[in-house]
Order: sequence, then structure tokens, then C-alpha cells
Amino acid sequence: MTAHVTSDNHTDSINHAHEVYRITLLGAVLNFVLIVLKLFAGVWGRSSVLIADAVHSLSDFVTDIAVIIGARYWERPADGDHPYGHAKLETIITLFIAAALMAVGGRLVFSSVGVLHLMVTNPEYEFILPGKIALVAACVSIVVKEFLYRVTARVGQKIHSSAVVANAWHHRSDALSSIPAAFAVGCCLIFGEHYAFLDPVATILVGGMIFYTAWQIMSSTFGTLMDAGASEETVARIETIVREIPGTHNPHKIRTRRMGNGFDVDLHVWVDGNMTVYDSHRLAHDIEKMLKKTDDLQILDVIVHVEPIHVEEGGDKHGVGVK
Repeated sequence: MTAHVTSDNHTDSINHAHEVYRITLLGAVLNFVLIVLKLFAGVWGRSSVLIADAVHSLSDFVTDIAVIIGARYWERPADGDHPYGHAKLETIITLFIAAALMAVGGRLVFSSVGVLHLMVTNPEYEFILPGKIALVAACVSIVVKEFLYRVTARVGQKIHSSAVVANAWHHRSDALSSIPAAFAVGCCLIFGEHYAFLDPVATILVGGMIFYTAWQIMSSTFGTLMDAGASEETVARIETIVREIPGTHNPHKIRTRRMGNGFDVDLHVWVDGNMTVYDSHRLAHDIEKMLKKTDDLQILDVIVHVEPIHVEEGGDKHGVGVK
């Protein structure tokens, strides 16, 4: 006997979607302001690195829009075409953000290596000293983007959203890319063009950091797309919780798979062979409720396969359900 048990998560989905919209919309607005500020300061202040940084902010803005649009769908409940819900769309959005981060990191490294090569091989290469406005814009960008990283990461961890956490790291990558811009502009303003080489060198280092962060985010999505299960520790906790529920025996064949910000679980349990269908169904509900109320497990859906126990004369118990 198999009982497929679900609970009404509609209210939680609405709350999660609201949190995603609120924090991502804030990021989108501030990113748009930064794009305009950096482009103006880069052109007016004659700073190519700041113009490149504005392009990075533009990629942030694009991923903000992707998260806002995606959240409208991944929080939707199951329907006829998607009986397991739409949660994996969040994983796809996370993968998109990681790919965008990789592209940004790779572009920063590639362009900076080209500039450094020109500076070394071409003695006549002319580096135009940037204006003070470029330094001010870079410093403002660092502060704003670090603020966005912190508040976005906090929300993402609170609602267990991989896409929101990935977007937070995109904000931080923008802050990191502004650091060499500010450092290089500052050194050029103080010491002159002899320190211009610091701009491409620092940008190469930051580009490598961004690329590494993107790979970490991307690699975590592969397991979800391949239906990877929860950790051994999580499965052991599920087994322990089910064992403590009166009327259940020998929870086994516990399988999990990640769906968006949580896990689907199916498992087998032994029950008294004389138990009525009604009582066994109610017991399946008890198992589902107990697992779902353990917040840190992030259980979204539970399928319980009930097997009757055969008790021998010596008191030994054996499941006689279908294996």
C-alpha cells in the first residue's frame, strides 16, 4: 500500500516569492543606477576600466530580471503538465547566473591580459590618466554592491533559494571587480601613469576569483539536475525521525531528490498487519507532518509505502509487503 501525502504549501510559496521579488527588485533598481553612474563616470573621467565595470553591472541587471521572471514560475504548484511542480526552474536560473558569472570573469581576464600585453610590448602605448569622478564612482559601487550582497545572501539563505544566493554572489563579484578599478584609478591619480600596470594585474586576479566562484555555483546545480539525493546525514535523520513515530517499524528504502529549495522523499515502513486502511493512511500523514515540520530538512513532498508486519511465534517481525 502506498500513500502519497502532500500538504498545502501555497502560503509558503507566496511568502517566498514575495521575498524574492522584494530583494531582487531592490537589486535591479540599484544596478540600473550604478550602470548609469559608471558609464557617465567612465566616459567623463576617461576610465576604460570603469566602463568595463559598468558592463559587469549590466550583467547583474540581466540576472536580476531573470530571477524576477523565474520566481513567477518556480513557486507555482504542480499542474497537469508538471506533476512534480516547477521547482527545478530555480536550478536552471541558478545555472544561468553561474554561466553569466563565468562569462564576466573570463572577459575580465581576457581583456586585462590584452591590455597588459600592449603595455609591455608597445612602449608607445598611451595610458590616459582618469579623472577623480571615476574614483568616486568606483568607491560608491563597492559600497552599494557589498550592501546588496549581504542583504540578498541573507534572504537567499533564509528561504533556501539557490538562485537568490547565486545572485547575491553576482553582486559581490561586481563589488570585487570595482576594487581594482578604484585601486588602479587611485594609484594613477596619486603616483601617475607609471603605476598603470596595476589596473590589468589586479583585474586578472579578480576575474579569476569570479570564475572560481561561478564554477562552485554551477557545480552544485549539476547534482540537482541529475536528481542527486540528500546527504547521508540527512537520510539518517529522516530514518531516526520516522522510527520515533508510534506504530512505525523499520523505515527503509529511503530515497530523496532535490527539488528547488527542498527535497522530495519516498520511503517504506512496516506497520501492524491488522491495521485498517484508514489507520495506515493516517499514520502516513503523521510521518509526512513530522518530516515537514523539521524545518532544516526542507522536505517538500513525501511518499510512504506501507508494508504489513508478519509476527512469528518467537516474536520476530518480518515485513511481508511487496518489495
